[in-house]
Amino acid sequence: MSDWAGWLIGAGILVIAELFTGTFYLLMVAIGLAFGALAAFVGVSGPLQTLSAAAVGLGATFVLHRSRFGRPSRRGAANDPSINLDIGQRVTVPQWQDRRARVMYRGALWDVELRAGAPARPGDFEIVEVQGNRLIVADA
Repeated sequence: MSDWAGWLIGAGILVIAELFTGTFYLLMVAIGLAFGALAAFVGVSGPLQTLSAAAVGLGATFVLHRSRFGRPSRRGAANDPSINLDIGQRVTVPQWQDRRARVMYRGALWDVELRAGAPARPGDFEIVEVQGNRLIVADA
């Protein structure tokens, strides 16, 4: 088996592993291995193949880490609509008492608290955060 085929097999294994893990970092290393295969196909010596694969893999990993895809979300689970499906839903509050109320939501009574700066008037409100068993709401 030639050198370039070995590099491509390694890249393919990493791409498959990336599909199971869901991280892009393995994909960046696989791109580096693909460049190692390209260097082997051109006829570069073994150490230079390894150096090119390592340089491209490290560079791609660095670029990914600096991009928005490499950084975790700074949003907490309490107000992230992709984690908590209650965020963005509406509730009707008939009356407020000291910026708190009790409402029926999803077939159960929930404690509702008004977000700072929102007016305490009866009506429809949007859930913006969930803290334990309290719904934090704002104007709809």
